[in-house]
Amino acid sequence: VKMASDNLAMGIFLFSQITVGVLGNSSILFYYLILILTGRHLMPKDLIIEHLTLANGLSLISRGIPRTMSDFGFKYFLDDVGCKLIVYIYRITRGMCLYAMCLLSCFQAITINPSNSRWMTLKHRVTKYIGPSCSLGWIVHLILNILTPARVPGPIYNKNATSRMKYGYCSWFASGNVATALYMFLLCFSDGLCLGLMACSSVSMVSLLYRHKRQVKYIHSAQNFLKVSPEDRAAQTILPLVCIFVISYLFSSIVVIFATYSKGPTLWGVSVFLFLEICFPIVCPFVLISNIKSSSSIFLPCCSRKK
Repeated sequence: VKMASDNLAMGIFLFSQITVGVLGNSSILFYYLILILTGRHLMPKDLIIEHLTLANGLSLISRGIPRTMSDFGFKYFLDDVGCKLIVYIYRITRGMCLYAMCLLSCFQAITINPSNSRWMTLKHRVTKYIGPSCSLGWIVHLILNILTPARVPGPIYNKNATSRMKYGYCSWFASGNVATALYMFLLCFSDGLCLGLMACSSVSMVSLLYRHKRQVKYIHSAQNFLKVSPEDRAAQTILPLVCIFVISYLFSSIVVIFATYSKGPTLWGVSVFLFLEICFPIVCPFVLISNIKSSSSIFLPCCSRKK
């Protein structure tokens, strides 16, 4: 009874957090939808944020809702196709979140470089390929995770096998053969490449902003009405998103590794680790919203257009 009440309490907590995250991401998508309908031209960074927000929302739904339903006691609500589809969507959106964050970090690092720098030519080229790059990211992760449905045989109540790992609402083949190791290496290599690029671009960007702030320090000192300098505001957007994403990604990676190689109960079934895993798509939209100048520009872009 105590275990059931604990699961129910955690399910309520997760559901409330997931609801907040979905609403936050939906508000960002709604904001860009209004911009498009009112004829606004979206900047390349906005296109990346659109894809990042969509991936965040789908990740929350595909990963959080089944776990919450399981905590509420509905353990057998997905059939074989449902399990394959929900896990496949989660794996795609998880990879796409990483790719979009990497793309956003690299794009910002290129665009904030001075006009006379060697990046000027690259800056014009990158702007043209942001849209196709985002679409390519979805296609790549669709292909990279094509084997995922084969490893998800269906609900845990259909069959019992020692090679299956059970995690609440579906099951997972926990094989440790050479093919699985190579497949995991491919996934880890692509993720590691994105993480490396994101880290390098973020460090480069923060370093450039810091140097620029020191160069124009006398300007900011003369303008006392500026509570937060543009450089600080940009850094406050970059650093929280990167740090939260890395922490969330590490927990997600631990869960995936345990789910792949363990044949017994693991951290996958612990809801508190799930919350840490999905904290990025919950927090991300509110970090983005907080950096928009006024709340009226979110829901009434036509008003700011008239100014």
